[in-house]
Amino acid sequence: MNTDLPSSEQEWRARLTPEQYRVLRRAGTERPFTGLYNDCHDPGVYRCVGCGAALFDADDKFDSETGWPSFVAPASDDSVELRKGGIIMRRTEVRCATCDSHLGHVFGDGPPHRGGQRYCINSAALDLDPSPSS
Repeated sequence: MNTDLPSSEQEWRARLTPEQYRVLRRAGTERPFTGLYNDCHDPGVYRCVGCGAALFDADDKFDSETGWPSFVAPASDDSVELRKGGIIMRRTEVRCATCDSHLGHVFGDGPPHRGGQRYCINSAALDLDPSPSS
């Protein structure tokens, strides 16, 4: 994990691609079915592209047919933070607990037999680490 986090927006812009910056630092959303990890079935740990923190395990990923990578749970209880919000459309935002980057949203329409949650995450916020340890 990268413990040397940017201290300014200028440093974040230098570290991230324009699309990553738009998603992580400006709470943007990538277009559905365009992200690198939408249809990825490789094993590993999905890490935050901003800081390297372990966010989701590939074993918890499922095909929600929504156009974004979807997970039933985060890698650990303290890897993400949830924030309720939205004026027009009430929804819960998912943010990296380490660097406070926007990742996506969580919805209650996931697989019922796996807890019922769908963590709908932007590929631009993720980096798949194929190593087995988090």
